[in-house]
Amino acid sequence: MERVKSISRGASAADAESYRPELLGEDEPRYLRRQKPVEIRRKKFSGRGWLFYRRVLAWSVIGVAGVSAAVMAGRFLLYAPQMLLLKFDQVEVIGNHIVSREAVLQQFARDGGHSVLRIPLAARRAALEEIPWIESATVQRILPNRIRVELTERTPIAFFRSGTELALVDVHGVILDRPRGEEMQFPVVTGLSEGMSREERGKRMQTYQEFLKNIELVRSSSSDRVSEVDLANPKDLRAVMTGIASPGDSQAVTIHFGQGDFTGKYRMVVENFTQWQASNGRVQSVDLQYSRQVVLNPDTSATTAAKSR
Repeated sequence: MERVKSISRGASAADAESYRPELLGEDEPRYLRRQKPVEIRRKKFSGRGWLFYRRVLAWSVIGVAGVSAAVMAGRFLLYAPQMLLLKFDQVEVIGNHIVSREAVLQQFARDGGHSVLRIPLAARRAALEEIPWIESATVQRILPNRIRVELTERTPIAFFRSGTELALVDVHGVILDRPRGEEMQFPVVTGLSEGMSREERGKRMQTYQEFLKNIELVRSSSSDRVSEVDLANPKDLRAVMTGIASPGDSQAVTIHFGQGDFTGKYRMVVENFTQWQASNGRVQSVDLQYSRQVVLNPDTSATTAAKSR
């Protein structure tokens, strides 16, 4: 035991002597010493870099040239004399029959001396459609310096009586001034007013148009025999007609058609009117408002005139 301890002590002493710091100073391993930094050389520009910058420069030149060309083209289109609207002869108007050319050109008065590209087409179209006789309008640019206006005028389907004056009205309920020098033949419509909304007038005029189409199905040219239609009551269309007994009959008869089924009601009148007059004398009016019931009103004026003789 003691020998082992002595050996251990001897080993420890040898180790301590071999690891003394003063003995390690000269034999320090190389990897523990500070190495000299490696100098890295950087190239300023490579061949690939020069190619990139050349491309950037080329595209920049192209971009500047394109912008300059666009600016010059824009100035030409907006200010060049070749693009200006200088005369009203440059405005072409198509489709006007009632509306005068002067009324159309008046909407472009503020555009004189301006490029056609600066004319607001949508605003001019809206202004044209404010003219009562114009139903729709199309406004186009025809380069370099022309404007084309295509109009669709309204189609009147009846005279409109307002007091003692007669105007015209279309199927949409738009009231139109009577054009000078135009001969038109329509029934006279009453029961409408300018104070009534356009939508309401349109509904009643559609009923009127439906009535004319339906009586044509019973007898052709019957719409030509209608002299007046009263639309005051939406539930009772009242029409004054001639030619009920025969196409040549000039007797005026007032017929209350009620609401709807104009074809069936008119057929019943045509088929039975001669018999009604034979049984009841001269008929002044026929009331068909009530279901399965016909009310006849005799012409009292004719009876009175016959008695006075």
